[in-house]
Amino acid sequence: MKKALKLAGIQMTCAPETGKNLAKAASLIEIAAGEGAGLVAMPQLFSTQWFPATIDKARFSLAETGDGPTVTALRELAARLGVVVVAPIYEEDRGTRFNTAFVIDADGTIAGKYRKMHVPALPLWEEKTYFSPGDLGFQVFKTRVANIGVQICWDVFFPEGARILALGGAEIIVAPTASAFMHSAARWERAIAASAQSNGLFILRVNRTGAEAHQEFYGRSFCMGPDGELVSPPSGGQDGVVLVDIDLGAIADARCDWTFLKDRRPEEYTEITQKK
Repeated sequence: MKKALKLAGIQMTCAPETGKNLAKAASLIEIAAGEGAGLVAMPQLFSTQWFPATIDKARFSLAETGDGPTVTALRELAARLGVVVVAPIYEEDRGTRFNTAFVIDADGTIAGKYRKMHVPALPLWEEKTYFSPGDLGFQVFKTRVANIGVQICWDVFFPEGARILALGGAEIIVAPTASAFMHSAARWERAIAASAQSNGLFILRVNRTGAEAHQEFYGRSFCMGPDGELVSPPSGGQDGVVLVDIDLGAIADARCDWTFLKDRRPEEYTEITQKK
């Protein structure tokens, strides 16, 4: 059965000021809703510039709580526009900081939140300084438009999370990223294509854009279908709204044709968690 849904990814260059980024995001979300999007996703840490490029503990002050100004404003916007919004922010919770995506339902309620599980410490991505690993597991959030899971950036290269989300009933995985350097673009597409096909679901990758002090983010947001094929070509590197029309009914068709979930052998996979 066909079940049409329009997705929107927001590509944006981020300013040093959180307020400016929030205003810009709100304007782009308005445009997406006006174009008929039911789900709008922001890129990783959209409310700030990419501060993990270097180590500076003074930037801990950028973290917000879940009832802070960014999430509060987006909840009000989601309710007014009647759209689901996935918003990744730098979260502070009782003295601990996380890279967290809030899933806001179309009535403005918080359907849930996902905290980035796999936290790298690489040149220009010094994330272990700023974020504790996620502690909420891999949850599927039931929203008005679809069952949604989240994998943030580096997470997409670890197949276990997406598999858990698929088994939990996810129809769409939203993957906010902060990817720079165009030579890596093909790797991201290959990894996400494999994950979408092997789990029989849609993955919406939403990347940052724009030049900052240490790197330039290249955009190229896209949606991969449950057959492992691009729903439409990747976007360019400019700011704006990336719109994708999908059919959630394609999930059942893909899983019928390619029975990966049905043919699993979980009793043989214990070494995955036993080996360090």
